[in-house]
Amino acid sequence: SRIDPTVVPILRSTTVWTIRAVVLLAVLARLGVQTASLIAMLGAAGLAVGLALQGTLQNIAAGIMLLILRPVRAGEYVSITGQGEGTVDEVGLFMTRLIQFDGVHILLPNSSVWGSAVINYSRNASRRLDIAVGVRYGDDLDQAIAALRALVEDRDDVLRDPAPRVMATEYRDSAVMVNIRVWTAADKYWDVRFDLYRE
Repeated sequence: SRIDPTVVPILRSTTVWTIRAVVLLAVLARLGVQTASLIAMLGAAGLAVGLALQGTLQNIAAGIMLLILRPVRAGEYVSITGQGEGTVDEVGLFMTRLIQFDGVHILLPNSSVWGSAVINYSRNASRRLDIAVGVRYGDDLDQAIAALRALVEDRDDVLRDPAPRVMATEYRDSAVMVNIRVWTAADKYWDVRFDLYRE
């Protein structure tokens, strides 16, 4: 239970293939086959295959770097710039799998994830939410700001530190824009956003 779920798939596949190779060599040695020459032949074949599969090896190296430096973890919601966004389901030996909100799976080569900017929306415990509200010219701006401030201060899911702020931010052709700025727990972000827009 203390193992990070991000590393489980790659550890499982690496362990399984290592055990298979060791068991195969042990069985051949038990049957009297000279394994030293076989290991040398496999090494040469591995070198040739490695040269032919440079892109694949690049994905493996990128997967190892993703597991060591941990820019993404299983269960986090991330955006890979230019590639897609979703909840990280698995960082494998060759591919990283994201699941979008609509249930669509995105499989990205590890080298694409490692070589792109990663925006992680889940790493911090809290997130800031900004909502712009238009107040028409001629309406009481102070009354609108007071009403919006009361709205956010009455909510239990809005954090008190940093304190919520309601402020006039810009003039437009038909309204003064008032910005509601609150902080909330990252896992409640969308619920708070939808509720505040409705209210």
